[in-house]
Amino acid sequence: MRWFIQPYAGASFRWRAVAFAALLAWIDIDIASAQKIEINEPQNATSGQCRVEVFRFANLDVVTQNESAQAAPGECRVEVFTFANVDAATDNEPVIDSEPPLPPSQFNPDPGAGKEVEPEAPPELFPPILPQLPEYGEEPLPRSLELPRKGVREVVPHRRKLEYPEYPESEEGEGLLPSSQPVPNRWFIGFGRWKRYADPSTETTYQSDLHLWHPYLQSKLKGDAPIIGQDIFLNITAEDFFQFETRNLPTPSSVSTARPNSSEFFGRGDQLFYANDFSIGVDLFKGETAFKPVEWALRLLGVYNHNYIDVEENKVVNPNPQDGTTREKEFFSLQEAFAEIHIRDLSNNYDFISSRIGIQPFVSDFRGFIFNDTNLGARIFGNYDNNRWQYNLAAFDMLEKDTYSDLNEFKRRDQQVYVANVFRQDLIWKGYTGELSFLANFDGSSRHYDKNGFITRPAPIGTVEDHYVQAYYLGWTGDGHIGWLNIDHAFYQVFGEDGLNGIAGQRVEISAQMAALELSVDKDWLRHKLSIFFGSGDHNPTNEHATGFDTVFDRPFFIGGPFSFFSHQGFNLGGTSVNFKQRDSLAIDFRTSKSEGQSNFVNPGVFIVGYGLDADITPKLRGFVNANYIRTIDTATTELVLFTNHANNDFGLDFSLGFQWRPLLTDNIILTAGAGFFVPRQGYKEIYRTNTDPVFGYHNPPPGEVDDFLYSGIVTLTLTY
Repeated sequence: MRWFIQPYAGASFRWRAVAFAALLAWIDIDIASAQKIEINEPQNATSGQCRVEVFRFANLDVVTQNESAQAAPGECRVEVFTFANVDAATDNEPVIDSEPPLPPSQFNPDPGAGKEVEPEAPPELFPPILPQLPEYGEEPLPRSLELPRKGVREVVPHRRKLEYPEYPESEEGEGLLPSSQPVPNRWFIGFGRWKRYADPSTETTYQSDLHLWHPYLQSKLKGDAPIIGQDIFLNITAEDFFQFETRNLPTPSSVSTARPNSSEFFGRGDQLFYANDFSIGVDLFKGETAFKPVEWALRLLGVYNHNYIDVEENKVVNPNPQDGTTREKEFFSLQEAFAEIHIRDLSNNYDFISSRIGIQPFVSDFRGFIFNDTNLGARIFGNYDNNRWQYNLAAFDMLEKDTYSDLNEFKRRDQQVYVANVFRQDLIWKGYTGELSFLANFDGSSRHYDKNGFITRPAPIGTVEDHYVQAYYLGWTGDGHIGWLNIDHAFYQVFGEDGLNGIAGQRVEISAQMAALELSVDKDWLRHKLSIFFGSGDHNPTNEHATGFDTVFDRPFFIGGPFSFFSHQGFNLGGTSVNFKQRDSLAIDFRTSKSEGQSNFVNPGVFIVGYGLDADITPKLRGFVNANYIRTIDTATTELVLFTNHANNDFGLDFSLGFQWRPLLTDNIILTAGAGFFVPRQGYKEIYRTNTDPVFGYHNPPPGEVDDFLYSGIVTLTLTY
């Protein structure tokens, strides 16, 4: 292709045009974007004077720089000539288009040169620290930007449950890759051999040998590997629990005292007690051993109990004083026997619903304030929304308890307990779990004598007549933390009726309350606790309203638990055949027995405030210290029962100290030891004073003295295999 250029700018322009045309003929111009060629001729102009001419041929710019006679010193003149629609067959003159000169800031004298590369800064000596996680209370996003938002759709990844397909061909050796062999059971693949230490016995993680029984290494008898197929496991647990106690309790001396010169009401209260529970538990279940709920499970737990007690007064362990002051018994019970069936999964994250039927353990709240027992019942339970919600529906047909060991007898009693509760994690604050619960206790009218020969239903106080109790508990409890503050609380409202309360002598309407609060702060290896417990009392025991709080079958760990004298011990109400409070309970209820008696809502109530300290002394050793102040709410019931006008709410002080030692850093061996001390105050002394006022002219026995303090010492040893 040839270009014909009409002469325009004199001789200098002609030879430049001819040279440009020859250049285009050599290069084959088929270009899509503009190109720029700069032709610089020698400058004859004076310093600081120049002229720039730009010739545009369609998409091609030719830039020349000439001497400018019109340019002023220090200035450059830019002229742009555009040659458009050039036709090779005609000699049309090009159209000349003049553009205004570019400002100095935008003028590029060397448009073909690349941009200057900015020098990179040398690396910092100290690299920046990774961004820290937000502190508690600081959200990574403001509330307005958090999902879900209006008009914004959240992308949720598709999840599915992990199922293990069966490959029958692989078991026959078909369809295998070269140099491979089938492993039909994935549980026996094991770990690769790796020796880290000179002594191979410490390579616990990489010991893949399967044992029949072993407490630490993999064993078929403790659920580490299936015994049938790939998902049916067997777990056998043997446990021995030994408990030894020495204590001093207010003990009635009765008419036939064991020793002469005993006081008219109370004698010597030193007691010695020990019990040993040996149990074997068998669990057979189908499913996984970790995150996946079991499809079905069978649980059996048999307990053999042997106990012995030695007291210093007659008619404590037997109604007949000729039977002496000691007792030794043994008893066997099938303490747990239930079947669990997985009903269905509710989500791909294994939210589920299951059921249990049989003798099973159940705790109604976090601390066991109302119901904490193992008994015959049916239960439906599960979770929802990635385990944020947990729920229970349970119904128990209560069995009689053995008098000596509190284990289940194979005999039904006329009492039904119904429970419905729901838990929600992070209901109000992060790290907090709240619970709403409802319990119904239907205790029918029946008569029962314990194995010591004492009547327990109905209570032998006031009007002794068979009666029913229908009590309903509505509660809100919670456990968790608000920032640095740990909180554990409970509140219950009780309503219902008692067909014939023995103390009131008539049918009564129940309306009672209970509240508990524990605030604690963790500081390094210490936890400081402040505890408050309140159970309402009855200010008028003879009317038709019962306002004293009582439980169904409680066993709380609060204000010191088993180390606390007041919490752990149960003792008699002076001059009566009922107890002031029950063993392992906080309620002052004037009932015969927690396990064999009936709830009594005509009582003085209780208020406890205490300080506690938990210390992780070493990873193996923990310590517990508690100090509590105890008082009753109202003395009207105490005055009516004891026929006295001397009563005081200031009951006493409770101090306890305990230790828990795990020498193997596991729960296979647990040694617990502690002591509790109770310092009586005026309210206790008024109830347990040992002599009435002397009558002038009559011979009076020498007055006894109330113990300055009562004590209890406990040692337990738990061996689990």
